[in-house]
Amino acid sequence: MDKISIYGILVGFIAILGGQMLEGGHLESLLQPTAFLIVVGGTLGAVMLQSPLPVFISGLKMAKWVFVPPSEAPNEIIGQVIRWSHVARKEGLLALEAHIDSLPDPFARRGLTLLVDGAEPERLREVLEVETGTYEAQLKQRARVWEAAGGYSPTIGILGAVMGLIQVMENLTDPSKLGTGIAVAFVATIYGVGLANLAYLPIFKKLFAIINHLIVLREMYVDGLIGIANGDNPHIIESRMQGYIG
Repeated sequence: MDKISIYGILVGFIAILGGQMLEGGHLESLLQPTAFLIVVGGTLGAVMLQSPLPVFISGLKMAKWVFVPPSEAPNEIIGQVIRWSHVARKEGLLALEAHIDSLPDPFARRGLTLLVDGAEPERLREVLEVETGTYEAQLKQRARVWEAAGGYSPTIGILGAVMGLIQVMENLTDPSKLGTGIAVAFVATIYGVGLANLAYLPIFKKLFAIINHLIVLREMYVDGLIGIANGDNPHIIESRMQGYIG
């Protein structure tokens, strides 16, 4: 559980709502279902329009990474590769075949399989880097669903504000309806800008950081396999892999 993400959301919303109350405002004035429907529904529709369905659904599911990131432990990967290195030096590359089926990660299985099959180091790197590049592109395409939401939301908020003002102009002779229109106008803008800057864009940035970390781990793994293929000393492989994580 990434606690800082939870704390960040709480601090942001508490600061804004607390400021509203300190200024003498009421929280009820920010609860406008009409404005919420316009902004959230409009943003959702715009993102759906620009995204293929599989990308859209996968992008929404990725939001959980903000709070529960993928469990990738760099030190475990390094330890695993170093154990393989010792086995390869003592018993040969074919002895690593027994470890393939126990790997839960398809990328790790594929890399170790190529190593056991005697692939040349450069060919091994080429194959795994192509797969890593594809993996990175797919993840970033899904994460950009949230970037798109952050771009559309403020504009949809302005659209809601204009719609509220239109309602005001249409009911100038009926003062009882003016308050509702004005409230929708201003609250729609708050929803649009607030959701973009407190939710959508931060989620996108956090997902991008997580994706970059996952790619670094893959690159570190590939480097370790190349070291084993070249017959490098396990200590050298370990030092080089440690360089990826500092």
